[in-house]
Amino acid sequence: MATSNPLVQLHQLGQSIWLDDIGKKMLNDGSLAKLIKDDCVAGVTSNPAILAHSITGDPLYAQAIKDLLPKVKSSMEIYEALAIDDLQRAADLFRPLYDKEEGKDGFVSLEVSPHLAFDSEGSVKDARRLWGNLNRGNAFIKIPGTEAGIGAIRQVIADGINVNVTLLFSPERYRAVALAYIEGLEQRVAARKPVDRVASVASFFLSRIDSNVDPKLDELAASGQAAAKGLRGQAAIANAARAYTIYQELIASPRWQALAKAGARPQRLLWASTSTKDKAYSPIKYVEELIGPNTVNTAPLDTINAYRQTGKPQLSLQRHLGQWQGIQDGLNKLGIDLEEVARQLEEEAVRKFVEPFDKLQGWLEERRGK
Repeated sequence: MATSNPLVQLHQLGQSIWLDDIGKKMLNDGSLAKLIKDDCVAGVTSNPAILAHSITGDPLYAQAIKDLLPKVKSSMEIYEALAIDDLQRAADLFRPLYDKEEGKDGFVSLEVSPHLAFDSEGSVKDARRLWGNLNRGNAFIKIPGTEAGIGAIRQVIADGINVNVTLLFSPERYRAVALAYIEGLEQRVAARKPVDRVASVASFFLSRIDSNVDPKLDELAASGQAAAKGLRGQAAIANAARAYTIYQELIASPRWQALAKAGARPQRLLWASTSTKDKAYSPIKYVEELIGPNTVNTAPLDTINAYRQTGKPQLSLQRHLGQWQGIQDGLNKLGIDLEEVARQLEEEAVRKFVEPFDKLQGWLEERRGK
């Protein structure tokens, strides 16, 4: 169907747009339902920072917290009850889409405690508990793609729990978690368990990569390294393109094809951290440059609104697939190792989730104490 809405056109090109936000206001006033209906928004992602911002900043939570206080024993129980209620309501809004698309889209995501990012056994235990409490088939449990997370992802997929692998910055780490997904599915097939409704996405973070690399390039350019200026703003897109080539290799492999015959679904790449941090770049840079079939882009509301107004959808990801190696080589010559950048960003990202999570627990504990 012909449409002038760029967000709907993205859907027609095979890319799913998800909202990187959740809160009672959008659930109560119908704005989330409107995004689903008018803009083909096909899912919701959340993280500890998003939930902390909503719970502490939206007065609609005050009564819910007051009602919970006599029933709970800790701030963590308050937090989980609030998060699960919001995400259950969102999942129910997306359920018709999930059913219509036979489990391809229509998901919500809830993350394990950020304190478990480097604890494989703890992540598995928390994922199982949250999955049971959330009690929605069109949900993901988010597990960070750290080294410790790889084993947790494998086990949770083998359990039949949908997983959103988060905090990915390295294409090689993405390869490892994609193989963990495959191994988890193979365990289910070997045990004669169904795989047709087990779903996963791999959330590859973008803007934080350029925010780390660009200042290094600026310093090099200022010191006379002329090549540095031309590489500004290209590291994140090149990294994403490399990850997509790995995705293509994996789904073309005989190993994956055997799983596909059993009904398994590919683990889609999800472009995350897509709000532009540098005002020199277009506010829709990380949407416009990475449009490809069978991918997901999760974006905050401001980015979604900007794309609705100015987006020009076309299959743009393909043109970057032949360029990532040259960009990576150019960065290497300047002494910038994207794998080292990824290691730094992973550590920072875990900390950036732990800090608001702990601050929220303190804020809730104050209310519980009163």
